[in-house]
Amino acid sequence: MMKRTVGLLHFFSLFMLKQMPENSFTLPSFAKINLFLRVFGKRADGFHEICTIFQTVSLCDYLTFSEAQAITLTCSDDKIPIDDENLIVKAAKVLRENYAVKKGAKIHLEKHIPAPGGLGGGSSNAAVALLALVRLWNITVSFEELRAIGKTLGSDVPFFFSGGTALGTGRGTEIFPLEDFGENYILIAALKIDISTGKAFARLSAPDLTNKSSKSILQICRAEANSLYLRQTALTNDFERVIFEIEPRIGKIKEKLFSCGAKRSLLSGSGASVFGIFETDEERRNALELLQEENCRVFPVETISRLAYHNFLGFGKDFV
Repeated sequence: MMKRTVGLLHFFSLFMLKQMPENSFTLPSFAKINLFLRVFGKRADGFHEICTIFQTVSLCDYLTFSEAQAITLTCSDDKIPIDDENLIVKAAKVLRENYAVKKGAKIHLEKHIPAPGGLGGGSSNAAVALLALVRLWNITVSFEELRAIGKTLGSDVPFFFSGGTALGTGRGTEIFPLEDFGENYILIAALKIDISTGKAFARLSAPDLTNKSSKSILQICRAEANSLYLRQTALTNDFERVIFEIEPRIGKIKEKLFSCGAKRSLLSGSGASVFGIFETDEERRNALELLQEENCRVFPVETISRLAYHNFLGFGKDFV
């Protein structure tokens, strides 16, 4: 399944590049799941100290870029904002202002990642937009500079300059690549529910942290993440307790995934998507059929390694 999906994505990219003018190109914008997510407390800057393990998966949007005089965004989903509220537009305008670019860009988003859903679709779109516009506008910029811009756009954005399996600390913006976690038979179930991340954090009632405690937590977090054996360790997400209270239907989807044969299952981010990991494609197909009856969108996916992720987006092979 992994090889087939990656091959299809590669074919799609080549086909799109072949069909468009030289100054237009299309890139995939992959979703993520969280294999581990702990929330330790509120920092002095108002953000929460978290420790998470991100993982890119094969579910993706597609972004097409072409030269234009102004920055414009269109989208296949009319429920997605296409003005300054969209992170793609924000990313484009920040990049253009920071590097005194006079050009614009026509951008089209083909949307497949549920939004919102805890799958990082908007953050992924923003990171891919920055990478693509650097190419379109021929800007000389370092990845560190792009990461710095990404941090101003959203906590998950910096991860999408890495991909694969990675530890996220602080607000989730400090990224440390980990050994790739590979699974071929994952099913994501996304209920059509808008979960407020702010409300979810508030319900956790996390304590205030001092700078000293934040540093201590970082050390503990990195040690814990590095000691995890992801194929056997129980997956943990601190948001599950409050999200399942806010919206019990999400908890029932997790129970359904287990009853369908998932060996492990977890809420992704602050919801409302839950994923299950299966041993076989047949088990996953059976679960997909049953979950389609639960009024939720279901996506059979597999993990995308860091190297494959970099290849899709045109990173240099040594970039981490």
